[in-house]
Amino acid sequence: MKVVWENIKTYSDIKFELYRGVAKITINRPNVYNAFRPETNMQMLEAIDVCRERNDIDIVVFTGEGDKAFCSGGDQNVKGSGGYIGKDGVPRLNVLDLHKKIREIPKPVIAMVNGYAIGGGHVLHVVCDLTIASDNAIFGQTGPKVGSFDGGFGSSYLARHVGQKKASYLSRMVGQKKAREIWFLCEQYSAKEALDMGMVNKVVPLKDLENTVLEWCSIMQKRSPLALRMIKRSLNAELDGQHGLMQLAGDATLLYYLTEEAQEGKTAFLEKRNPDFKKYPKFP
Repeated sequence: MKVVWENIKTYSDIKFELYRGVAKITINRPNVYNAFRPETNMQMLEAIDVCRERNDIDIVVFTGEGDKAFCSGGDQNVKGSGGYIGKDGVPRLNVLDLHKKIREIPKPVIAMVNGYAIGGGHVLHVVCDLTIASDNAIFGQTGPKVGSFDGGFGSSYLARHVGQKKASYLSRMVGQKKAREIWFLCEQYSAKEALDMGMVNKVVPLKDLENTVLEWCSIMQKRSPLALRMIKRSLNAELDGQHGLMQLAGDATLLYYLTEEAQEGKTAFLEKRNPDFKKYPKFP
């Protein structure tokens, strides 16, 4: 299937495109294996905010330009003593803001991994809701090799990924062991190995990657968007602590505001009368 993507906005470091309700954010720095710098992250942050606000966008896809790399992490050419240094001379670790945005957006986010997902690129796919990889994809960490690490989702959430094919009572233990191996040894793993350990959802030939991602998107677009939103919030809530509970509670408030009972409270206030809540059922 030939897909023609519509440009949403032009940036220096990313492509931001739309096709049938699917927004695609592509890191467009193939000369450095799609490594990110502060400007890259700023542009992705802006793009994902657009995705959250636009009603014609149902699903977000992250990928990398070309067939060599999804993302190879932070660009070591601009790494300074306090982070990655942008054109303004300020060191930043603003990819962490991107991780939070991916978790917070109330829409599914898919990592379309085409090649290397290494270092910060590996973390980027980990924080996405789903990962579909090409058969030439390579996964792994480099942090301890280059004087870095990710103590956030890149480690804790990774441990919840790996080992999921084991019995449920073993999954957390095996997940912790494998996650430590990935970080301590900084080895690289094939797409098949990543699938076997539960790090990715599906592996397909590179030529079929985009169409497979769009097939999954079309299936999700047939599902209730509010139900998908609540499932994402619920799955995030435990690992995200009070912040996750706040988001889950916020969406529960949204659901309540859609009820007649909530509208009765507002209407009574505006009409300067006592609300009649007794006419609404109390289910056991």
